[in-house]
Amino acid sequence: MELVKVGEKTYYIKNPTNIGVYKADENNVYLIDTGNDKEAGKKILKIIDEQGWKVKGIITTHSNADHIGGNKIIQDRTGCEIFARNIEKSFSENPILESSFLYGGYPFKDIRNKFLLAKESKVKDIENNLPEGLEYFSLKGHFFDMIGIRTSDDVYFLADSLFSEETITKYHLFFIYDVREFLNTLDYLGSIKGNFYIPSHCEATQDISTLIDLNRNKVNEIIDKIYEACSKEKTFEDILKYIFDGYNLIMNANQYVLVGSTIRSYLSYLCDENKISYEFKDNKMLWKQVL
Repeated sequence: MELVKVGEKTYYIKNPTNIGVYKADENNVYLIDTGNDKEAGKKILKIIDEQGWKVKGIITTHSNADHIGGNKIIQDRTGCEIFARNIEKSFSENPILESSFLYGGYPFKDIRNKFLLAKESKVKDIENNLPEGLEYFSLKGHFFDMIGIRTSDDVYFLADSLFSEETITKYHLFFIYDVREFLNTLDYLGSIKGNFYIPSHCEATQDISTLIDLNRNKVNEIIDKIYEACSKEKTFEDILKYIFDGYNLIMNANQYVLVGSTIRSYLSYLCDENKISYEFKDNKMLWKQVL
């Protein structure tokens, strides 16, 4: 991990999940997300301690385990408050909700792991609780009530609203809860003007226009592929296999629930757009194009 200064009061810690650091005063800082587990939390605390700072609070952009994994250990060791919005607050306090939501039932043991199941923490609603110099804005699409954070240095922390070229090229599919809102968020991101942008899983940059186009193009590509898959009646499992085979992806339990949930979201989008429909035959749900 490396602490990087990007404004008078704004820093970030380079990490597989980038961590925001905002210096509220000479002694106190607020973190934006905390990484994927307690080890990440320990490393964050070490960096903060080396600077002679104290963690005053944690701002959670959204409740995926790789963003709240360090919450508990940091809260336990510092007594700091944690802030999140709406559903993200509930998921942060009750992390079993994430793997249960993804699976659609009680999660079997192989998906009760640190990648999908963080440790619970005590969380307050973010409304009216941000320090001076920070403001949040909605970034719906990737998860229920995901937010971004703008600092007084005009630095934008963009959570998982954008994915890197490397991720898109290697995996093609990235998790989306609401396809329409994800596309709306991309449109919104194209309208903002900042000094610096820090997506959670990309390099920090002064220009996100290329990333926006890459993400939008890939989403539209997936929409087309799923529509194409429905040229003949298919079950969800058939469509999931079609996509995995088409991109030469390898299935495992984590990928099954993450990509499976994402494919269901694409199906919902296409159904709401009246591009595909479903019917039940022989007690199977079948998806097909609307002709």
